[in-house]
Amino acid sequence: MVNKTDSAGMMTVMFRDRESAERAYDELRARGYDKDEINVVMSDEGRKRHFGDDDADDTTELGNKSLEGTGAGSAIGGTLGAIVGAVAAIGTSIAIPGLGLVVAGPLAAGLAGAGAGGLTGGLIGALIGAGIPEERAKVYETGVKEGNIVLGFKPHNAEDARYFDTHFQQNRGEHIYY
Repeated sequence: MVNKTDSAGMMTVMFRDRESAERAYDELRARGYDKDEINVVMSDEGRKRHFGDDDADDTTELGNKSLEGTGAGSAIGGTLGAIVGAVAAIGTSIAIPGLGLVVAGPLAAGLAGAGAGGLTGGLIGALIGAGIPEERAKVYETGVKEGNIVLGFKPHNAEDARYFDTHFQQNRGEHIYY
């Protein structure tokens, strides 16, 4: 069930596995959300675990989005490869080695501005700045440190928020927040 906030803005969800995150990401794209509207946050260790440096199956849109900030995203096919190239070109993804994070989407700018303030201050600050309450931001920070994948986006309307709440629940999404 969606936890609602009066400052409704970003909807967020956490996934423990790549497949569930892929399904959610693909559904967002299929429903008309642009790659630049979707935030993907994971630790560098989580990226390696889910997508690996040498994994030949990184040809999915989420897989390439997770690699683009590290400079490892490849332009393959017409879906993710092209999108990753475009996203990387306009600077909406970053790898923050000092923080051990890979972030793609609008949150990347907030984290880049946070500099080397530490994982806690940087990630939590960016999430709070995006309208996520501190308590929820801390849940996501812990999840990211554990290797989970957090997706965030601003629903286009209330119908989309309800739709994705149901979709995420059916696809092992945890800590769904809107």
